[in-house]
Amino acid sequence: MTSSFLAWFWSESFWLPENASWAQLEHPPPGVEYPRVGEILYALPLAVVVFVLRLLFERLVAKPCAHILQIQAGVHRQAQPNAVLERVYQSKTSPEAKQLDGLSKQLDWDVRKIQRWFRVRRNQDKPSLQTKFCESMWRLTFYLGIFTYAVHHLWVSPWTWNTRLCWDNYPFQHQSPQQFNHYVAELAFYWSLMFSQFTDIKRKDFFIMLVHHLATIVLITFSYANNMLRVGTLVMCVHDASDIFLEAAKLANYAKYQRLCDGLFVVFSISFFIARLVIFPFWLIHSVLIESWEISGPYQSWWLFSGLLLVLQTLHIIWFYLIARIAIKAIFKGKVEKDDRSDIESSSDDDIHSNNSKHPSKTSGTTTNINGENHDH
Repeated sequence: MTSSFLAWFWSESFWLPENASWAQLEHPPPGVEYPRVGEILYALPLAVVVFVLRLLFERLVAKPCAHILQIQAGVHRQAQPNAVLERVYQSKTSPEAKQLDGLSKQLDWDVRKIQRWFRVRRNQDKPSLQTKFCESMWRLTFYLGIFTYAVHHLWVSPWTWNTRLCWDNYPFQHQSPQQFNHYVAELAFYWSLMFSQFTDIKRKDFFIMLVHHLATIVLITFSYANNMLRVGTLVMCVHDASDIFLEAAKLANYAKYQRLCDGLFVVFSISFFIARLVIFPFWLIHSVLIESWEISGPYQSWWLFSGLLLVLQTLHIIWFYLIARIAIKAIFKGKVEKDDRSDIESSSDDDIHSNNSKHPSKTSGTTTNINGENHDH
């Protein structure tokens, strides 16, 4: 049963052009290396190493930086111990009005007091600015490092400047050590995100990001298996470019450097537009849809990958619309504010009134999202 499934799943007629077979890719000519599917499994143990490195980096590098910038861990106000409310909280962190009325009668508490208890209890589970700072600093370090490495080897690659060469003699193209390292590093990073997804800051888009990371892993793995390394490394490099400025803007936001945050977010918006709405569609998608069709012709998995790239481009357009709204506000109103997915909620209406009195510039009804994730390879 297993062998039949694997034979069907790895069908050559689906994954490879008509002139190619798995046997040919497994036995390259002397001095030539082709990708082997088994080699990509190195990313799994490396993902554990990446996860451990992240923990060390956050403790030994990011946290001291946070202390220098006076970003403290902070201690949230503790909710009054209550076994009944705690059981409800474990199943639903924001009870509906009908459930609140029932709890009010059961405990002989005012509904407003119960609502306040749930707000305080939710805040206990919220991460501190220091935790978010350390997470973003790790991501910035990775994106900056992998982007620099990618540019270093892609700059001297002829297919970077002539994308038709991405399909020259495809799929029988030599795999360089730099391409292998790039792929394995990106895949290990996203596997580590899968591990840490359950320990990182919990946001409202938890399941969306979980599916996104899984889809990214699938795309990287299968593009490696059928030797789309040339265009694959270009796609990953283009996406990493703008993420650098996003994470930098987050760090400035957590450190309360508002002008720097606004400036970096505007730069992020511009880089996002250039990388994902200009270079990606008119350079890379054009190469996949037009140049590969002309040179190697379409095959079954070609339709799958092309469709996924077009879906991704659609998401880019939607995301850029949302990003542009924030950037315009930063330019004309001079502020990019907090993350509406993960910032601390006010523990009472009195706290809200107090905070707004101290910071009248932050009383607008709409909160702009700077800390939204954009890891959309």
